[in-house]
Amino acid sequence: MVRCAFCNGEGKDPFHLLSYLATCQVCSGRGIVNLQEPAIKCVYCNGSGRNPNDGRITCPVCFGKGAVSVDKNSAECPECHGTGKSRESKLPCLKCKGKGVVKK
Repeated sequence: MVRCAFCNGEGKDPFHLLSYLATCQVCSGRGIVNLQEPAIKCVYCNGSGRNPNDGRITCPVCFGKGAVSVDKNSAECPECHGTGKSRESKLPCLKCKGKGVVKK
């Protein structure tokens, strides 16, 4: 379990889009999210849980959690060199799906 990156563990919608009392859509108001271990910080959003291209929506790689589960035997992605981003665009790398690591 890790602290929800999208709402900073507060459990409330950080943008108050529906109402001031609305709960966070990522953690359902709990402030924490479940992740299968081992988990690493999401390199695509730098652990913020927000899409780097539009900060008001969740990261397409970690889905707002700020971290991603990886395989124990992982190595840096040879395509994006661990950045999680495609060289041609601002989209997630297709080889590692934005995680920055691939299975060995």
